[in-house]
Amino acid sequence: MQRNTFTALNSTFVVDAEYQFVKELGQGAYGCVVAATHRRSGEGCAIKKITNINTKRILTKRCLREIRLLHHFRGHKNITCLYDMDIVFQPSGNFDEVYLYEELMEADLHAIIRSRQPLTDAHFQSFLYQTLCGLKYIHSANVLHRDLKPGNLLVNADCDLKICDFGLARGYTPGGGTSRAAGNQGFMTEYVATRWYRAPEIMLSFGNYTTAIDVWSVGCILAELLGGKPIFKGRE
Repeated sequence: MQRNTFTALNSTFVVDAEYQFVKELGQGAYGCVVAATHRRSGEGCAIKKITNINTKRILTKRCLREIRLLHHFRGHKNITCLYDMDIVFQPSGNFDEVYLYEELMEADLHAIIRSRQPLTDAHFQSFLYQTLCGLKYIHSANVLHRDLKPGNLLVNADCDLKICDFGLARGYTPGGGTSRAAGNQGFMTEYVATRWYRAPEIMLSFGNYTTAIDVWSVGCILAELLGGKPIFKGRE
């Protein structure tokens, strides 16, 4: 495979030469995302660069978990599609970066809410319905997303909505809750930035929880859509 190098979001991307950089999309604690187009087909694509995956075991597990779940859920209309992935090896044979080639969406609910553009009841109903459709599919596979928030709900110009970012997802046993001790510990240490959407049982560090934690997050998202601001905004 021939690769092309470019700089975006203060980071160097080494991607398949078939893709041409278009614009920066966003940056988070675990990587950054750019928009690109396939040179021959003209199709858009989001390229997510995940960095430092070998510096901590929990980051390696997060990356692997996201790849496995995106592959497992591929095909559902309300879950983002993983087209391909690429690992760029260093001359030493080691690697510390993974590139995910995913479905391109124009915005997310966080950006839409922040833009203050007028939304109708039909928008609210559509966004909520699509979120619940995707969430039902996720739960049917005995998986909890655990990080539902406006920024993880992608939207395009046709108001199609797709759930993304499965780095914090976990499997669970129906009727028996989830979170083995080690898994829950990792979850609590990295689940910091999105406390506004956490269910009470997570805030209180309960050892077992169910699909209800994701439903709570959806309720918080709906309230934010209706009110234009987080319903439970706090620092503690």
